Amino acid sequence: MIEIPARGGKAHAVSQGQSIKLINTHGNQVVDTWAYCAADITEFMSMEATRATIRKLIPSVGDTLYSNNRRAILTLIEDTSLGIHDTLMAACDNYRYGLLGCTDYHDNCSDNLTAAMKELGYDVGHTPAPLNMFMNIPWTPNGSLSFEAPTSSSGDYAVLKAEMDLIIAFSACPQDMLPVNGAAGVPTNAHFEVSG
Repeated sequence: MIEIPARGGKAHAVSQGQSIKLINTHGNQVVDTWAYCAADITEFMSMEATRATIRKLIPSVGDTLYSNNRRAILTLIEDTSLGIHDTLMAACDNYRYGLLGCTDYHDNCSDNLTAAMKELGYDVGHTPAPLNMFMNIPWTPNGSLSFEAPTSSSGDYAVLKAEMDLIIAFSACPQDMLPVNGAAGVPTNAHFEVSG
């Protein structure tokens, strides 16, 4: 079991056919999720390409996620949560926290991604739109969006199968100014394990 520290990130190499079990340890933690082709990190999981291919805003069990080169990169094979995740919201960065009124540096998912990938020797250069696991972003018929607390419970998990050799990267979202990590606004750690 590998910890994704509260407010921090973690990356791990995964071979094609292996599974990644992402555990929402405490139940209210959003986990920004990225995947990069191990042979060429200019190919990465793309929310835009995925939505266009599966024609859904939220992937469900059996759905495949696609790269910016329109190749299968991950498949969601199990999900014990209510299946509420997000493909719309960009990862937070320090600029985002500035828009929310923060005047000092704030931990953020973009920097967590950069640091986690750097630990494995990769320089990602930019932050692709993540698959925001357990993030609850309801939308209305008129197109309005809102930030709500996760619907997941302690111990809920999702399992993703690698469709190519890849690097998986996670950030335990540090958001404490909006209720995306629960009404208390206290980011916590999460965990994952790779098997197969």
